[in-house]
Amino acid sequence: MEQPYEVTKITPSQGKKIKNVILMIGDGMSLMHVYSAWTANRGKLFLDNCQAVGLSKTYCADKLITDSGAGGTAIATGQKTNYHYVGVDTLGHPLKSLVDFAAAKGKSTGIAVTCRLWDATPADFCCHNKDRDAESEIVTDYVNCNADYVFGGGAKLFENREDGRDLFKELREKGFRTPRSWDELAGIKSGKVFAVPYPVDTPLPAERGDLLARASLKGIDLLNQNKNGFFMMIEGSQLDDYGHFNDLDLLMQETHDFDRTIGAIYEWAAKDGETLVVVTADHETGGLTLVDGDLKEGKIVCKFSTGGHSGVMVPVYAFGPGAQEFTGIYENTAIFDKIKKLLDL
Repeated sequence: MEQPYEVTKITPSQGKKIKNVILMIGDGMSLMHVYSAWTANRGKLFLDNCQAVGLSKTYCADKLITDSGAGGTAIATGQKTNYHYVGVDTLGHPLKSLVDFAAAKGKSTGIAVTCRLWDATPADFCCHNKDRDAESEIVTDYVNCNADYVFGGGAKLFENREDGRDLFKELREKGFRTPRSWDELAGIKSGKVFAVPYPVDTPLPAERGDLLARASLKGIDLLNQNKNGFFMMIEGSQLDDYGHFNDLDLLMQETHDFDRTIGAIYEWAAKDGETLVVVTADHETGGLTLVDGDLKEGKIVCKFSTGGHSGVMVPVYAFGPGAQEFTGIYENTAIFDKIKKLLDL
């Protein structure tokens, strides 16, 4: 069992314009994941500082139970697509994402994830393919994507490829720095960055510590140098993995890591005053149910009903200027619509 962590009260600024949006996706995170994590941390989460809560319908174009390809594409592009599709419509045509729309408005853009970059959620914002399993093809799209800052895993498909391409070299030719370690990334003060320190996924929380929070804040520091503002997507990627594995201990570790990252982002946004933070999920994983526990002891007893995804609605939490726009029950595509409207993209 994890030791509980302290949670502080964070109050956003009121009534200011929206210059930046930070979208945070907990892959596979439902209300039950959040409430179980809240119970395990003795009734405290940084997420509780949100100002508004809504519910998102996750079904995709051809299935009731979605995946991160179709679910993430709906959030990224505002269009429902077919199961396993990434960044394309039901006919396979490429779709513009929030990254593209923000870049076209002169804003800086970025993503930070704890998974391999060919995984569905980051790919939904930067890549286009009818098959999320076409991993070697998918990563080539990053060379021409509109993100100015990228952090994640998956280096093994960017170099020593069967087609002979060195994608890191191609990115450097387009003006990116390509740091391969945290220390190298930490020393970069400006410019475009494509950081892939790990061959596949990032390590487990016990080994990586607050890496997601650090990588996210580093990206924000770089992107915020643009006077026009920025859009950034941050994913707690591995909640989904441990939902699939029905591993409650690691699932709670990942959920708590994501919550602490939310706390770091809320704190930054509150000080900035012009940043909206939206936290949601692309779908639920594991069919998680909290069946017993003890709030004082942080004990939880949970059951899983599946090793796959379920079809429940997922929560949407908003913090900062414009937060009230995210109350209610709506399609997952509405998250895109709301962000696009609020940023005037």
